[in-house]
Amino acid sequence: MPTPLSTASSRDRIAQARVVVTSPTRNFVTLVVTTEDGTVGIGDATLNGRELAVAAYLDEHLVPLLVGRDAGRIEDTWQYLYRGAYWRGGPVGMSALAAVDTALWDIKAKRADLPLHQLLGGRSRDKVRVYGHATGETIEETVADVGRLIDLGYTAVRAQTAVPGGTGTYGVSRPGEIYDPAHGSLPEETVWDTRSYLTHVPRLFEALRDTYGFEIALLHDVHHRLTPIEAARLGASLEPYDLFWIEDPTPAEDQTAFRLIRQHTRTPIATGEVLSSVHSVQTLITERLVDYVRTTVTHAGGLTHLRRIFDLAHLYGVRSGSHGATDLSPVCLGAAVHLDTAIPNFGIQEYMAHSALTDSVFPHSYRFADGYLHVGEDPGHGVHLDEEKAAEHPYSPAYLPVARLADGSVHDW
Repeated sequence: MPTPLSTASSRDRIAQARVVVTSPTRNFVTLVVTTEDGTVGIGDATLNGRELAVAAYLDEHLVPLLVGRDAGRIEDTWQYLYRGAYWRGGPVGMSALAAVDTALWDIKAKRADLPLHQLLGGRSRDKVRVYGHATGETIEETVADVGRLIDLGYTAVRAQTAVPGGTGTYGVSRPGEIYDPAHGSLPEETVWDTRSYLTHVPRLFEALRDTYGFEIALLHDVHHRLTPIEAARLGASLEPYDLFWIEDPTPAEDQTAFRLIRQHTRTPIATGEVLSSVHSVQTLITERLVDYVRTTVTHAGGLTHLRRIFDLAHLYGVRSGSHGATDLSPVCLGAAVHLDTAIPNFGIQEYMAHSALTDSVFPHSYRFADGYLHVGEDPGHGVHLDEEKAAEHPYSPAYLPVARLADGSVHDW
């Protein structure tokens, strides 16, 4: 029986696949795939706090299967690596598979001499609306930070503020630093107070609406901290402030929990950044329990699988809202912007600008202007890897925090 190894012409075959781990400000895992004719494609495999697990999965299990395969048979390769594995799925496996898939799409578009969005059906829009992140130790600081982002052109802003009675609140930057929760060789342990949070957050959004009115879209990330009824209470209390969404109101593994939240609030709901499969969001989408699905190119098996998720969501009036924090590399963002440009049910794209150092290691053709990302027209996804610069920044261990309640018990972070 012919296989992708035997039917591919020599120029179409994958000649080499290599994993590059680099830390220009943050840790990133990149797969570099080269065909026999010298075409290079790259994919992002970054999994914050578990980078080396994905690198090992690629090096030890997937890379040996790629050499000699037809780089153009993207769907077959996806099925071969996913369905052909008995132990499949999960964030490590899907991030590794995503890197392969993204690199192959990059190669296909480069060989066609077309920007990637043209292979995904062409433009559905001229530009991609994004939201930025505003933070502060106090409500006043967050209000001022929202103003800073409005001045930069953002039309949508996620607002987070420190919670009285807690320490190391999620989403709040350290003084004078770009927000990055991953630090050190052991996890930081933070303190969480749900009661204080539920009373404090509505005050933040009351202050924001009093200051900026209702023209700016405001978002908030709960980060899986609440039980379903607590999340329902929060959503109801925020209804007067017309939020664009509340994100991850409760741990997303239990899709049925969102039924209770939906019964009690009309505040839109977004979730999915920690989910890696269409099966993990199937109930959320088909029962219309969320308004935005936040799965990503890197963590949901690449462009091939993420497109399936968004196509299912489109049938049920659910829009995309992909995770796009700086714990994913510019390779992921570049690929995401092409998909955002093409799909009919795009909602919004998270965008935290990478550091100048990161951008120098991953030069790219997408650009930000006036609250939107504009997709590049270079062949492929338009993001490249400067391996010489990458080698100057070796991997640096960094863990995400662990949250505890005041009594010392572990809570969802």
